[in-house]
Amino acid sequence: MKKALNAWTVDPQAGFEQMFADVKAAGFDGIELNVDREGASNHCLTLSTDEAGLAAVRALSERYALPVVSISTSLWGGRMGADDEFSGQLLARQLQYAAALGATGILTVPGGGYPGIPLLEARAGGVRFLRSQRALIESFGLYVGVENVWNGFFTSPLDMAGFIDAVECPLVGAYFDVGNVTAFSWPERWIEVLGGRIHHVHVKDFKRNRGINSGGTWVDVGEGDVDWKAVVSAFGAIGFDGFLTGEVSRRDPEQPYGDYYAYVARGIDGALRR
Repeated sequence: MKKALNAWTVDPQAGFEQMFADVKAAGFDGIELNVDREGASNHCLTLSTDEAGLAAVRALSERYALPVVSISTSLWGGRMGADDEFSGQLLARQLQYAAALGATGILTVPGGGYPGIPLLEARAGGVRFLRSQRALIESFGLYVGVENVWNGFFTSPLDMAGFIDAVECPLVGAYFDVGNVTAFSWPERWIEVLGGRIHHVHVKDFKRNRGINSGGTWVDVGEGDVDWKAVVSAFGAIGFDGFLTGEVSRRDPEQPYGDYYAYVARGIDGALRR
């Protein structure tokens, strides 16, 4: 497995070239870019990014030998199955950007986590929407990953596997986030259940106050309660050999960003060696 870094971890003031240079210098093998609102950072993609902008980013990726591994976004926010017009536009943009930049897939987020949206309605809407987009997804031939985030939607790997299977599209799979389940479960058990549905992976770490469901705090990779030896073994058992993409945040505002990127890279390397 190789290591990548999500662009949300990068200094928001850094432009694309500085980001590619600094992330490569820190020892990463790839980078994940994000589609955000206009002005969210100096290195974000937006819904208005044009072909020239994508070509410039692709050139930087090639110059620094740092491939774009996937395209994430902050814009789903409960819209899948509730706002088909926007959802269709966002999905199409992500796929277009991924294809233009040489990425293998994208990240989506089903469910809303809002009391006003019944869980059954959110599930049915998400499945219906992704089924409606199968022709588009298959035309690109890229993976569409649904992520387990803290929105109360996927609380079990069985929930996540069932949702993916209901879409009935081999390109729709799991974008599994190791850290997001650690507060209330064991990520290695999710990997075992999800199996070959996993196409992309986010890594972060979580330090529980005591056991599961006891609260806690986010920490850097290797500093929390993720059993990285068990997680890496579980990935090996299902044949996953892709990127582990760090999606973390600098906690010390005085730490230089370059030092932090290198620290995260060492943390992921340490996890892989356990």
